[in-house]
Amino acid sequence: MPPTPDARPTLRLALDAAEKVLASGPHPERARCDTETLLLHALRKNAPETNLAWLIAHDGEPLAADAAVTFCDLIERRLAGEPMQHITGEAEFYGLAFHVNRDVLIPRPETEHLVEKAMALAQRLRLTWAPHPRIVDVGAGSGAIAVALAHALPFAQITATDISPAALAVAKANAARHGFAERIRFFEGDLLEPVAGEHFDIVVSNPPYVPESDRATLDVEVRDYEPAQALFAGEDGLQIFRRLVPAAFGALVPGGFLALEIGYGQQEGIHALLAGAGFSGIEFTEDLQKIPRVVVARRP
Repeated sequence: MPPTPDARPTLRLALDAAEKVLASGPHPERARCDTETLLLHALRKNAPETNLAWLIAHDGEPLAADAAVTFCDLIERRLAGEPMQHITGEAEFYGLAFHVNRDVLIPRPETEHLVEKAMALAQRLRLTWAPHPRIVDVGAGSGAIAVALAHALPFAQITATDISPAALAVAKANAARHGFAERIRFFEGDLLEPVAGEHFDIVVSNPPYVPESDRATLDVEVRDYEPAQALFAGEDGLQIFRRLVPAAFGALVPGGFLALEIGYGQQEGIHALLAGAGFSGIEFTEDLQKIPRVVVARRP
């Protein structure tokens, strides 16, 4: 167990003891890094300008009793498998900080590939026939995709939808945090239903795509702490795609693009859905593990 508050250890001793605790947990390879992050959080030294260098410079100082209580609690939560991003309330995505909680998926590096594709498409359209491309992010979650696009594409018109009112509240807060409350339109509802009748140049989405059969194999951080509604999509993981792909075709202007994040082993099934809906120019992009992760298709 971590040191008790009345032990008044130095920061260095507290770190070493807590690291040993986390080394017996679900992610021993991250024990030291997680311990340092959690101690900084307990000390309220987790501002951008405060980092490991601060801990090194002050590691001989005693750990205050109130901070020790907080630190013990944080270590216990991490030992139980709670994601670091939930414990600290923060996640980084595309160089921006986002508030996250159990109502939204934690933004992941793989999704940055989707954002990059959407950005490239928007730039392409801007130089041709859409100087202010209309982009809709379907299933906004934390708002990470919509906010990243608004940040990188000041000329674009951004809309975001989500079926979860709790997720939308998080997304709106993140948009306001980065100064985009007035630039991003948020709508509650299923997929593209909230914007029925509108047309867009780009539809982008990171929808639920995990097969129900994979539930037991997921990391405890994901399975027990992230919203199932945003993760699982039927037995083959394609349940949402079967509705989203034709809906996106109808919402796109001719020449518009659909960009999707997909799961492992879904390339063939997604290609069939896109082709069957009438899309052309279907292209897949691999992530750093060489797994097809993003697909882009165009409405003729």
